[in-house]
Amino acid sequence: MSGGVDSSAAAALLLEAGYDVVGVTFKLWGASCSASGPRTCCGPEAVADAREVCQKLGVPFYFLDEGPVFQKEVIEYFAAEYRAGRTPNPCVVCNEHVKFASLLKRAAALDIPYVATGHYARVEQCPRTGRYLLKRGRDQKKDQSYFLFALKQFHLSRTLFPLGDKTKSDSRATAHRHQLKVADKEESMEICFVSDGNYGNFLLKQQLAEKHRGDIVDVRGRKLGEHDGIEFYTIGQRRGLRVSNPNPLYVVELDPASNRVVVGEAGMLERSELTVEQCNWIAFDTPPQAIEATVKIRYNHPGVLATVEPLGNGKARVRFSQPQRAVTPGQACVFYQDDLVVGGGWIGG
Repeated sequence: MSGGVDSSAAAALLLEAGYDVVGVTFKLWGASCSASGPRTCCGPEAVADAREVCQKLGVPFYFLDEGPVFQKEVIEYFAAEYRAGRTPNPCVVCNEHVKFASLLKRAAALDIPYVATGHYARVEQCPRTGRYLLKRGRDQKKDQSYFLFALKQFHLSRTLFPLGDKTKSDSRATAHRHQLKVADKEESMEICFVSDGNYGNFLLKQQLAEKHRGDIVDVRGRKLGEHDGIEFYTIGQRRGLRVSNPNPLYVVELDPASNRVVVGEAGMLERSELTVEQCNWIAFDTPPQAIEATVKIRYNHPGVLATVEPLGNGKARVRFSQPQRAVTPGQACVFYQDDLVVGGGWIGG
């Protein structure tokens, strides 16, 4: 429970459905978590709100330390990806390794059969194959299935999403019905451990990166300026380059081997295909030779028709029906057929 309206409404709906509910908030960000800003996942305000919601609902509440797992699986991954010239998606990794894996271990130790979260997504079991399927939330504006593509059958078989068929308005109405103080609480769209949205400052402050100057070059290798470190840039970035050119320039490549930021004009951001690594298939155990799917290359991407061809060794080739802008190595690439999450992986490069 994050102390927000969604997880609070999920707990209330489970109670209405007759479940015995236990509320859990994870302490994730080490000793500094409780002293961090009010909008963080385990800051003092979030913990206090989650505890008060549980008291109002009459359910037990536990504040559990998962800081070492979060440090290893999320923070170290986050820094390593930026250093390698990729743009990480820590929410996907946190869901797989912390919110579900760690929570399921805790639940198993207490003989609790299910875990539940406030995600807007759905889990259904296929009557023909017995596989557990992940589907979009009914509320297309709030759907969070993109962040859950890495969940395995073990996770999905023991997971409940009470908000899967709800809208955000429904969730707030549920919280109001139970007189929960968080019913009108504003939600945060930032990464929970970077409350101000400045990833570069976070990496520097936590000594996970250091400024190391390098060249900003065009696609022909001509030096246009200098940068303080490739980890402070991402594909498609335009602002903050501090280089002059008759036409706007964008980051089109990050080269960690030479410590260079490569820039080019807008047309150079378009790609017609990509390779996905570490694929997780949900709809089937072994994928067919090729499938047609709607592919999302970032959370706010509308999705585009594409052919997904498995290559073996956990990789797949994605060929778009039309070129896509700012394909970013390190981001999640998720495959859909209508509401079904077929699978997904990580954009290579």
